[in-house]
Amino acid sequence: MLKQAKSETGPKAAEQAADLSQSVLNSSHQIWLAGLGAFSRAQQEGMKLFETLVRQGERLEQHTRRTAVETAEAARGAAKAKAKEMQQMAGGTWDKLEQVFEDRVARALSKLGVYTQNDVQRLAERVDELSEAVNALLKAKGIEVAPKARKPAKTAAKKAAKNAAKKPARKTARKAAKQPPQA
Repeated sequence: MLKQAKSETGPKAAEQAADLSQSVLNSSHQIWLAGLGAFSRAQQEGMKLFETLVRQGERLEQHTRRTAVETAEAARGAAKAKAKEMQQMAGGTWDKLEQVFEDRVARALSKLGVYTQNDVQRLAERVDELSEAVNALLKAKGIEVAPKARKPAKTAAKKAAKNAAKKPARKTARKAAKQPPQA
């Protein structure tokens, strides 16, 4: 049967088979050339694609750095503000504590009879005024007053404050010595 089929097809079939094999050969050659072209194009465009990706990466990196710097600056600013707020709160607390301490010391000294620096200063000024008045009266009566080297009021006030502080302390010590011990 195969012989019969071959003989019936004859030269026309051989020609068709040759055309078919040539066509398959041409197609496979074209596929091969298309593959080479695709490879070449991928190679050329691959470099372009690579360069494009590099540029995009650089832009992204710059944006990320800029954002990180802005975030760090914002955090730094917030931390400074909080630190300043805490410092002010602490400063206010120290000022209050100092004032309370000064008030208590002043009350304790007052109870002991110790004069304050302001009290001594006022007394020194009053003594200076009285000395001037006495000198004026003496001059009016015709008595000459020998000028005495005067100490500045502040120095006199300091000495008076020291002496005043010693006197009440002595009195308190004497009173304590006179009292019988409590059981």
